[in-house]
Amino acid sequence: MELIGPVNRGDQWQSRTEDAHDQHELLQRLHAEQATEQWHRRYGHRAGVEGTISQGIRAFGPRRSRYRGQAKTAVQHILTATPINLTRLDAWTSGTPLSQTRLSHIAALAPQATVTT
Repeated sequence: MELIGPVNRGDQWQSRTEDAHDQHELLQRLHAEQATEQWHRRYGHRAGVEGTISQGIRAFGPRRSRYRGQAKTAVQHILTATPINLTRLDAWTSGTPLSQTRLSHIAALAPQATVTT
């Protein structure tokens, strides 16, 4: 184990240890896994679900339940999901194009690739 350094925990100092080699190996393995087609398929599904949740929160604001109890909260979820589904169905049937993904500030500063023909 490699000693990373002391950490202040209120009144006392504690040593924090971490095996840098194991952490590096884990990061390398995770990066290699992210390059596989299976990981991209699985992540694509997750991205779709997160997009749906984001749309629901932005448009309908269901961050907190108005009610106490699981039964009433479940009804609120259904009543919130219904207009989300109707909005998405309307956009699909009317052919409304999907919005562009937000461009980060760093990505906006990157030079644009030029194609010469």
